[in-house]
Amino acid sequence: MCTLEKSGNIFFLTIAGDDENRLNPTIIASLRSVISEAKSQSTRGSALITTANGKFFSNGFDLKWAQAAGSASGFKDRLHHMVELFKPVVADLVSLPMPTIAAVNGHASAAGMILAMSHDYVCMRSDRGVLYMSELDIGMTLPDYMTALVRSKVASAAALRDVLLRAVKVKAEEAVAMGIVDSAHDSREGAVEAAVR
Repeated sequence: MCTLEKSGNIFFLTIAGDDENRLNPTIIASLRSVISEAKSQSTRGSALITTANGKFFSNGFDLKWAQAAGSASGFKDRLHHMVELFKPVVADLVSLPMPTIAAVNGHASAAGMILAMSHDYVCMRSDRGVLYMSELDIGMTLPDYMTALVRSKVASAAALRDVLLRAVKVKAEEAVAMGIVDSAHDSREGAVEAAVR
């Protein structure tokens, strides 16, 4: 589940799923709900900071939930269902009428990386975690909206190839140099403090 707290004009969205904060229909619905709540309560000067509990920001879609369908076609159907459910979350964040900042506290893989990149700014913990589009390694084709988002956020052709075609695991300092992340910090707290600033 996700929680939303407000301190002054800043909304803090916290992903509090399992240890890996995998995105399944329940977590995705919770994300949409708290983003909508922040939007409805926003005033001039509001901002949204997203972070997560545990050592992962999000390790992407919940593949165990998809595999629980019990067949290859059921797995594919459930995975496609999550892809379609997640698209409005990306649209909600991209169009939110306030600045959004992802304070990435650990690994952000696959849809978790897309979630982070859907924010206006990304502050990342440098002592733990990578950004990683793992779909290539599992043979999954990236949905068009994810490819479009990454292309709109990553200016360097070389960085784009590393992320989308080579599935390179990118650490915080490298992500800053590649223009994917705005800043790298020594701890989760440091990333959140930078997001607040």
